[in-house]
Amino acid sequence: MLKTVVTAAVLATGMAVAASAQDMVFTSWGGTTQDAQAAAWAAPFTEKTGINVRQDGPTDYGKLKAMVDSGNVDWDVVDVEYDFAIAAAEMGLLEPIDFGVVDRAAIDPRFVTDNAVGSFYYSFVIGYNKDALQGEPASWADVFDTAKFPGKRSFYKWSAPGVLEAALLADGVAPDALYPLDLDRAFAKLDTIKADIIWWGGGAESQQLLASGEAPIGSFWNGRIFAIQQEGGNVGISWNQNLTAADVLVVPKGAKNKDAAMKFLAEATSATGQAKLAAATGYAPINVNSKAEMDPAVVAELPDAHVESQINLDMAYWAKNRDEIAKRWYDWQAK
Repeated sequence: MLKTVVTAAVLATGMAVAASAQDMVFTSWGGTTQDAQAAAWAAPFTEKTGINVRQDGPTDYGKLKAMVDSGNVDWDVVDVEYDFAIAAAEMGLLEPIDFGVVDRAAIDPRFVTDNAVGSFYYSFVIGYNKDALQGEPASWADVFDTAKFPGKRSFYKWSAPGVLEAALLADGVAPDALYPLDLDRAFAKLDTIKADIIWWGGGAESQQLLASGEAPIGSFWNGRIFAIQQEGGNVGISWNQNLTAADVLVVPKGAKNKDAAMKFLAEATSATGQAKLAAATGYAPINVNSKAEMDPAVVAELPDAHVESQINLDMAYWAKNRDEIAKRWYDWQAK
């Protein structure tokens, strides 16, 4: 899974992909997660329907809006962050989901709206490199404790749910008192380690920072730590106060291949499609029937197997406040 925000550079590098009558375009964040989505969803979808699925990316919210505003939409299905999907629906940027095609009843109700269906469910967790770090961090407070755990720490660079919440938890805020976020307190806590932070902008970058030991401790998507472990990397994970969120799949307003898009969503959210993706990535499935098709050992390592101290990030809050928070976030990073 990779994430980004809209910048001029990102807009400039976005690759436009036009679709023919026999094609549709799926846009996601690139890297190993999109590779897994292509294998778990696109390949069987093409085999069943004969419709070719072209891959594009990375997801770019500014580009999506520009396509819809211009009436020239090249993307058919897009993987986006849940809070963006909420805001985009309110702005009229998304098609309604055809639940005559997509089985809404099989989707975890936390991850479905009239305009979006779940892609996968993940957690921000504490990751650490066992070769480069002495001891085992067990809390967000440990991540912010440079005396106890010396070295660089790594966090997600974009304005999005996760980092501010981790800072507040590290500063002693109770999980049930996180929202509305106390921004002054969160930024003050981040100030204490700002000089020691190496920011990561995407999943592949986060893997490299952790696996190499350049940043031996930090906040990571659980699936990226899973990927390092699958490759033999000596990294550990703490699920304590793991911060949960989800990506969702949307169809931009005016998509040229809307019928194909709805059929693709049906495949992507099916029990088998979700089970295959979860097994490949370590992210939890959003179809309530998927786990029955999975190895119990894999199921035991998914985010929803670690709910004892789990904290659900408030997507509705972020959808309402994301732009305002972003202004302060990027101003603070630049100082």
